[in-house]
Amino acid sequence: MKVFDSLDTLRAAVGEHLGHSDWHTVTQEQVNAFADATGDHQWIHVDEQAAAHGPFGTTIAHGFLMLSLIPMLAASVSRVDGVRMGINYGLNKVRFPAALPTGSSIRAGVRLISIEDIPGGVHVVNEVTIERDGGDKPCCVAESVVRYYT
Repeated sequence: MKVFDSLDTLRAAVGEHLGHSDWHTVTQEQVNAFADATGDHQWIHVDEQAAAHGPFGTTIAHGFLMLSLIPMLAASVSRVDGVRMGINYGLNKVRFPAALPTGSSIRAGVRLISIEDIPGGVHVVNEVTIERDGGDKPCCVAESVVRYYT
């Protein structure tokens, strides 16, 4: 894990790839719980029998489930000390280049794109690329926007 002891040391890392997260296996139980939380029970996500005969040969994770995992995955890549709090501010560009078969392991690579001063802190944009173990294309590429307050 890369630890930044201040916003100044974070600023110095703009443009750098900060590293990769730990691996996380996306289980059918996790997909089902996400479907229950969001009301998205499309068969490609939750019906294992129907999905076995579908275009992916198995159930796949929701794209928005992958997005919701970004904070957890990114937390094992880097940390900023010397701030009062950090908040998820939003997302910029988001793409899902490849499906994520349920039961797959994923990890996130994080590249620090930019830091901009705001009143009381900074506005940070990271490019997050979620890859599947054994996959040939990323499952998700997104610009995650975080604000740190001092």
